[in-house]
Amino acid sequence: MYADLLDLLVALDRIPQDPRYHPEGDALYHSLQVFQHARRESRDPALVAAALLHDVGKALRSGDHAVEGADLLEGLVAPRVVWLVRHHLDLLHSPGATRRHLRGTVKLHDLELLRRWDLAGRSPRASVCSPEEAVTHLALDPAALGPDADEARHGKDPSSR
Repeated sequence: MYADLLDLLVALDRIPQDPRYHPEGDALYHSLQVFQHARRESRDPALVAAALLHDVGKALRSGDHAVEGADLLEGLVAPRVVWLVRHHLDLLHSPGATRRHLRGTVKLHDLELLRRWDLAGRSPRASVCSPEEAVTHLALDPAALGPDADEARHGKDPSSR
């Protein structure tokens, strides 16, 4: 499972981003910066995992990368991480509607944190950890993967327990 996550992350190496919005460079460097902001500010393993993996869909395409990334992560990580990846651009594209719809919820708070870290991860000179170190960090607290992720990945129905 961790090898799958590492493969998704490493696939972002040298994936170009629009320099107007991402002066830091490729999608891997950006993702590792976002991860480091999350790791410093949060002890929530699902939020930290979402920060690391939020752009994995960019390896497939840049336009709808949030949906593509969430689809890639289904069964590999906890449903909450998938949801955060799928919706990480909602506050950018539809801030008013998102805030009205999620007002007073943990989901809104999580999206606000993820958005802040996403914006902060744009330094051209940041020092970042390796992708291997980042994925190893997830392994230290497997709550980000969730109890059902491994079963779903192997074709088992977790609801049949």
